[in-house]
Amino acid sequence: MSAVFNFTFVPWFRSVAPYIHKFRNQTFVIGLTGEAIAAGKLHNIAQDLALIQAMGVRIVLVHGFRPQVNEQLAAKGHAAKYSHGIRITDSVALDCAQEAAGQLRYEIEAAFSQGLPNTPMAGATVRVISGNFLTARPVGIVDGVDFQHSGLVRKVDVAGIQRTLDMGALVLLSPFGFSPTGEAFNLSMEEVATSVAIEMRADKLIFLSEVQGIRMSPTEPESEDNPIDTELPLAAAQALLATLPTAQTPTDTGFYLQHCVKACKAGVERSHILPFAVDGSLLLEVYVHDGIGTMVIDEKLEELREATVDDVGGILQLIEPFEKDGTLVKRDRTEIERDIAAYTIIEHDGVIFGCAALYPYPEAKTAEMAAVTVSPQSQGTGDGEKLLKRIEQRARAAGLDSIFVLTTRTMHWFIKRGFSPVDPDWLPDARKRKYNWDRKSQVLVKKL
Repeated sequence: MSAVFNFTFVPWFRSVAPYIHKFRNQTFVIGLTGEAIAAGKLHNIAQDLALIQAMGVRIVLVHGFRPQVNEQLAAKGHAAKYSHGIRITDSVALDCAQEAAGQLRYEIEAAFSQGLPNTPMAGATVRVISGNFLTARPVGIVDGVDFQHSGLVRKVDVAGIQRTLDMGALVLLSPFGFSPTGEAFNLSMEEVATSVAIEMRADKLIFLSEVQGIRMSPTEPESEDNPIDTELPLAAAQALLATLPTAQTPTDTGFYLQHCVKACKAGVERSHILPFAVDGSLLLEVYVHDGIGTMVIDEKLEELREATVDDVGGILQLIEPFEKDGTLVKRDRTEIERDIAAYTIIEHDGVIFGCAALYPYPEAKTAEMAAVTVSPQSQGTGDGEKLLKRIEQRARAAGLDSIFVLTTRTMHWFIKRGFSPVDPDWLPDARKRKYNWDRKSQVLVKKL
């Protein structure tokens, strides 16, 4: 058993190392729903956050309290009221919100103080600091509805939060803000987390939510044929949001997505929607290549796009050195011009730095990912992974079950990203007839 553990643990831990290095000193804003706390997930989430912080990530944690406030209201015989997806906070609801926030802050601080031997928190020292970092303004009257003590973020004390993070502490924010006159306003966790992420220029905004993420076909029910879309470009997310009805409840498809889009449009590079119901979802999303929820990525359309005939010259210039050293099979201009619609490219400042082509074999429900090339100048920056993700999206959109590659030198790169070696006899008949047995390329397959 020990030998098996060693054999699996060592390569796994090494595969995590690049993410540890990448995220060190980055700032993550985590939106933790009150539902997650009510479901008893707080202790495990605190352990994961402590581990992430120990690896050098600066964390701002914003907690919600929707079910806790509703529970307090019910105990007082007072109905929860909402409009436009926002709580109407009267004086009774404000009292309930203040009580719930105080109780939750106590529970969260207690969770980060656990340190029993033989637990993930053993030896951890997490300083949790909260304060009046938010200035708020009233929502006011919207469409004739007076939201009373419900508010919106007016200003974030970025300098104060930064100083606290510089001390090595975890910053904890409740969804409360105060006006310059000292009046308290009930805010939404989602709006606070988004505003803080934008103002802090955070590297990630992460929502630990009731939903699993955004599905490949968002309007269709959950099924094996309708999995979670793990990476959603900002442009695609905006287009999807425009087709959805206005979100009213947290389980509506657009509820968290609208905040992810807002954050990415304002400069937050990555926004995530994760299910709190999956134990360790934070670790799986941050430190595992494929992740577990949906990541909205601020990816400029001019950087990653499908190729046009005008790109043929740039593609030839990119792949020529790799054809000369034998990494790629020789392709002439006529062939690339003929197949240009199959190519996806990455372009920086008018120069093509990466390309890949998708050749489908519909009868076998698979496709070949070919001519995968990244310029030496941008290798190691994630361009190869962006190309792979886009090719996977194109293959899924075509209703295919898998993609495959033929390679002689880059097997390990593909294996680390979910491909598995197969015998050349696995290839679709049409592709098998063109297989070069002298080249002895290895065939690797990834199921979608």
